[in-house]
Amino acid sequence: MSAAPGSNAAGAFQRVAVVGAGTMGNGIAQTFASAGAEVVLIDVVEPALKKGLATIEKSLAKFAERGKLSAADAQSIFARVKPSTTLQDAKSAELVVEAVVERLEVKRKVFAELDALTPAATILATNTSSISITAIAASTQRADRVIGMHFMNPVPLMALVEIIRGQETSDATTQRVVAASKAIGKTPVEASDYPGFVSNRVLMPMLNEAVFCLMEGVATKEAIDTVMRLGMNHPMGPLALADLIGLDVCLDILEVLHSGLGDDKYRPCPLLRRMVAAGRLGKKAGKGFYDYA
Repeated sequence: MSAAPGSNAAGAFQRVAVVGAGTMGNGIAQTFASAGAEVVLIDVVEPALKKGLATIEKSLAKFAERGKLSAADAQSIFARVKPSTTLQDAKSAELVVEAVVERLEVKRKVFAELDALTPAATILATNTSSISITAIAASTQRADRVIGMHFMNPVPLMALVEIIRGQETSDATTQRVVAASKAIGKTPVEASDYPGFVSNRVLMPMLNEAVFCLMEGVATKEAIDTVMRLGMNHPMGPLALADLIGLDVCLDILEVLHSGLGDDKYRPCPLLRRMVAAGRLGKKAGKGFYDYA
C-alpha cells in the first residue's frame, strides 16, 4: 500500500472528497483512506457508488491476502470511506478530487457547484487526463486553488501522479498538493497545462496507431500486443492497455488532443470510434478488443 494504514500521512489533507466512484475515483478514495484521511466518495448514480465501494473492499482484501495489510487494517481503511450521493457532503473537505467523465462541460458544472459549496480555502483538484485545467478553473471564483492531479490506473498500485497547474494556480496550492502527493506514497511530476499533458500526449498516439494497424490488417490484435510486449518490453500490449483504460476514455482524450493541438496525428482511428459506438468499451464493459466475460 501507499502508506501505513491509519498513519495520517495525507499531509495537510485529512478530510478529502472524491467526486465520481468509477475506476479512477474509487482508487483515489482508497489511496487517501489508506494514508489516514477521512474520505467521502460521491457519485450521484447509486449503483455506480455501490460498485465503487465493492471495488475498494475487494482491492483491500487482495492486499490483505498478499500480506501487505492485516485484515484489521483493511477494515479500518474501508471504514474511512463514506459513501454519498450528493455533492453537499463535500462541503467540509479540505481537498476535493473530481474524477467524473472526461468532458469539459460536465467538469465545469461540477466545479461550479463545488465552488459554491465548499469553503474558500478548499483546494479543488481534477483527475482529468487531458482537459485544460485553466478551462475547468474558469468555472470557479478560486482559479488559484484549482489544480490537476492526474493519477494513473490502477491508482492504489501506480506511483505516478501528474500535477498540472492552470494559468492562475498559485505556488501555495501547487506546493500543498505536491507535498500531499508524496505523503500518500506517490511520485508527483509537474507538467504544464497543454492538451494531454505528458502522459497521454505520448501514450495515446501509440495506442491509436495500434488500432490503425489492426484496422488496416497489418497484424492480428494478439500479434500487435506481442510485438510491443516482447519487442519493446512493455508490460502490456497497446490494445490490451486501451481496453484497461476504456476505449471511450481513449477516444475522448484523442478528441481533446486533436482539437486542442490541431494536428491530424491525433485523429482518432475510425475503428476506435466504431468500437465505442458498439459499446465495446474494454474491460469495464466485459468486451473491447478482447473479451473479458
